[in-house]
Amino acid sequence: MASTLAILVSLLLLMFLAYRGVTVLLLAPLMAALAVLLSGDAGFLLPIYTSTFMSALSNYVLQFLPIFLLGALFGQLMADSGAAHSIAQWITRKLGHRHAIATVVIACGVLTYGGVSLFVVAFAIYPIAKNLFQQANLPKRLIPASIALGSFTFTMTALPGTPAIQNAIPIPYYGTNVFAAPGLGIIGGLVMALGGLWWLQSRANKAAAAGEGYGEHLEDLGDIPEQDQQGFSHMPLFLAVLPLLLVIGVNALFTYGIFPGTNFDFLAERFPQVTPAKITGLWALIIALVVANMVLIVSRLGHWKNLRESINKGVFGFMLPLFNTASEVGYGAVIASLTGFVIIRDFVLNLAPGNPLISEAVAMTTLAGITGSSSGGLSIALQTLGSDYLHMAQQAGISPELLHRVAVMAAGGLDTLPHCGAVITLLSICKLNHRQSYGNIAIVTMAVPLVAVAVVITLGTLFGSF
Repeated sequence: MASTLAILVSLLLLMFLAYRGVTVLLLAPLMAALAVLLSGDAGFLLPIYTSTFMSALSNYVLQFLPIFLLGALFGQLMADSGAAHSIAQWITRKLGHRHAIATVVIACGVLTYGGVSLFVVAFAIYPIAKNLFQQANLPKRLIPASIALGSFTFTMTALPGTPAIQNAIPIPYYGTNVFAAPGLGIIGGLVMALGGLWWLQSRANKAAAAGEGYGEHLEDLGDIPEQDQQGFSHMPLFLAVLPLLLVIGVNALFTYGIFPGTNFDFLAERFPQVTPAKITGLWALIIALVVANMVLIVSRLGHWKNLRESINKGVFGFMLPLFNTASEVGYGAVIASLTGFVIIRDFVLNLAPGNPLISEAVAMTTLAGITGSSSGGLSIALQTLGSDYLHMAQQAGISPELLHRVAVMAAGGLDTLPHCGAVITLLSICKLNHRQSYGNIAIVTMAVPLVAVAVVITLGTLFGSF
């Protein structure tokens, strides 16, 4: 019981200190050490750190480093080439300020579904969103929620094929791919998108009825008007969209065409530890991101302001997100090694004895909420409970693809509690605070996605994976 209490204390402190802005790189090993000390295992502290924490961290880095690196590079190249700006501007011209909220959501959705980092999207879309909301006289406080809906929800966790890291994490645990349960993913994505749009439009209508407009914001005075901003080169729409299509298309080609017809028996002699069924999903995503990056670079030759600087910035930008998440995985491994975790594990696994999907959803979203990170919570949960859920699913006749989709969507539920780094960054970009905008962010990124998870679990239980 003391060990269980130690785990809960370390989790609460992790959440509180992360909210206060302490980096997870430092928090994860410190809170893991605290849990070990409070559990009475002080004599094993250093072996646990070097063998358990660092082993889990390094294994995670080995598995996912190329996804983080290539994804960060792709996002930077999309921004610096002008591709992201060109796509956003085209959507803006087509929909206009009369549909300002939908315009912002769709622009963010297109970019993030194509593989552009949500942070890059937020920086690129905010000036456009500000201009649209001013023209439509909509409250500025709704901008963060609009960006969050398009970036943090359906394109991150639900739509099949999304290259978001959250959608790649379950692959080695369940032997799936990023297109897992495509029909259910599309349904879940529609629930998130339409539910979120309905909520934001109802808030806009309510504000208009009360006579509330864009408002006066002194912090906007130093901003450069969106139409006067420099730094974005013009890029033809076809060339701007092509890399996004390649990320999805090449991924699908290798996932459903090339790899299923390839005989990997030749790997057994030299790489006996490799199980192709569990790794080809990652291979397909790596190839797709490499191709998209290369096409993007070549298609803009002669137009880059400083290609070397863009590449370096993109490559350097992957390290902090990767090691933040890897540190959380190390923390999860330490927690799972403590005797008190058995009580927590059994409690979670037995939440719904006949349906592991419910238990899985609760575990994923709870840990995502505690860590303030969907990828961090998902990684910890799968590191500690992934094999248990796969075994339970096999016994219950549940497809691993359904497990995959529920896990990813659930991790995108409570991940945006107030201490979430992405929420704090988004509010900072928009020059707003939690009091002004967080309520609407919470509805579109937590309440509506959790409803979507419930819909997918219900349909998956009744009809299986599709």
